[in-house]
Amino acid sequence: MLTAVVIAKECLPGRVKTRLHPPLSYEEAAEVASASLADTLDAIRSMPFTRRVLAFDGDVVPASAHGFEVLPQITGTLAQRMAAVFDTIDGPMVLIGMDTPQVSRASLEPLFTGWHAGIDSWMGPATDGGWWALAMRDPNGAVVRGVPTSQEDTGRLQLESLRAAGLTVDLLPEFTDIDTVADALEVAELVPDGQFGRTFGALSRRLVAEHSFD
Repeated sequence: MLTAVVIAKECLPGRVKTRLHPPLSYEEAAEVASASLADTLDAIRSMPFTRRVLAFDGDVVPASAHGFEVLPQITGTLAQRMAAVFDTIDGPMVLIGMDTPQVSRASLEPLFTGWHAGIDSWMGPATDGGWWALAMRDPNGAVVRGVPTSQEDTGRLQLESLRAAGLTVDLLPEFTDIDTVADALEVAELVPDGQFGRTFGALSRRLVAEHSFD
């Protein structure tokens, strides 16, 4: 049994992808976030996970989450909310954010074919120093709780926490999270035909035409 959990919040203007404003409006940034989440959910839905869960912070669950169990997030810091997910799910699981619409079967293949007895955990590092995916054979929120998030050394500190707990860790491919317009441009080129690629592509073409950014 292998559970995939996508952790996300409701894509409301001014609440998601705020670092894309400017040049995007808050409404446009929310559209981009919604498209990124939809692509992530579609990708996870296409893979042979035994269970699919959306750990959701919000009131209105997106239609793109059909087929996913919905687990309300607790209140607290991001680390506390993620730790609560690891404490709730039984059996091997992977936690994935909503900022990597480029996720694919190939990037998660080690979870299906390479998770042998000698590996306790997998971590997917992010180019900004964080991580985009974290998997554990025996989920334990204690190794996530207290690790600072949104820092240049978050990934390193998370890896140290896992190893300090005696876990053997292997790495998934490195990804770029969508935090800035430059990130969005890079990821959109990787997935031009997905909802994110189409949504951000149209917005970026308009912005270029208006000379909003180079």
